[in-house]
Amino acid sequence: MLEPKGLLTSHMIINDALHRLLLDNLTTATLLLNDDLRLEYMNPAAEMLLAVSGQRSHGQFISELFTESSEALSALRQAVQHAHPFNKREAVVTSVSGQTLTVDYAVTPVLSKGETLLLLEVHPRDRLLRITKEEAQLSKQETTKLLVRGLAHEIKNPLGGIRGAAQLLARELPEESLKDYTNVIIEEADRLRNLVDRMLGSNKLPSLAMTNVHEVLERVGSLVEAESQGSIILVRDYDPSIPDVLIDREQMIQAVLNIVRNAMQALSGQSDLRLGRITLRTRALRQFTIGHCRHRLVTKIEIIDNGPGIPPELQETIFYPMVSGRADGTGLGLAITQNIISQHQGLIECESHPGHTVFSIFLPLEQGVSPS
Repeated sequence: MLEPKGLLTSHMIINDALHRLLLDNLTTATLLLNDDLRLEYMNPAAEMLLAVSGQRSHGQFISELFTESSEALSALRQAVQHAHPFNKREAVVTSVSGQTLTVDYAVTPVLSKGETLLLLEVHPRDRLLRITKEEAQLSKQETTKLLVRGLAHEIKNPLGGIRGAAQLLARELPEESLKDYTNVIIEEADRLRNLVDRMLGSNKLPSLAMTNVHEVLERVGSLVEAESQGSIILVRDYDPSIPDVLIDREQMIQAVLNIVRNAMQALSGQSDLRLGRITLRTRALRQFTIGHCRHRLVTKIEIIDNGPGIPPELQETIFYPMVSGRADGTGLGLAITQNIISQHQGLIECESHPGHTVFSIFLPLEQGVSPS
């Protein structure tokens, strides 16, 4: 029995509304393109991912929403022509706002009224990749701590014996001039002990207080300007809306200063005539994951320089103790910085290529966190 035409139309409206409701509530970013690769629909998850308005973007060509490679555009056209679905893993795309995203996406041709539409399901990978990288970094950090503590124990015990023996020997020497040699032994033993203590880092817990991060950066900035004497341009790019954060002010100054001084030394060694530039930037990020906890709000501090960059072979190990790109470096500054940031339940990352190095520090702005 055929249904009345009016009833059939109402069922179609209900079904369309239900489908729209389901798509709008998916957490997967979903886009629908026509056979000219122009946008017919995007759900709120896609709007959030690409930072665009679906209503305003309606009818725009795919490359006006995000860009990838010319091969990817050709693959989309092939999918329309041959109704051939395909998947792509860890594609690097750039949104209209200039943000670089790593995504997986699935392309499924859909036939509708004689026209081939393309359904794109986009899964962001940046967060998962960052969590994996962070877990590997923290695991290496713990392994390094155990190694350094074991090594420090094996070094400090003999050093104490050597120093004590040198002191006893100094008392028995018949001539005062011979004590110069025992003094060298004692001074070198003390120097090595101090070096080992610095490798271990401070056992003192952070003295936490609500602090404006810009006070920390201004303190570091004043030191940079005094030490560089105009040879380096210091740029401040602050977000004044960032609230106070619970940190140890002195430890955080030390953490940031270690990074900035490394940047200053890298800039002073440049062979070209570019004037060195260091940028101190702050931003607030929402729904950011550190470890296995998602924080509603975090402060992001960036230290950016236009120096020669960190050699690729060192980028995976720069936070290890005793790893340095300079002949006269101790390799302890970044290890100490990472330890301080970890004590604040934060995260530090680095990206570097010639002419652009960025150290990013992420600090939670609230105590309450939710599992990721």
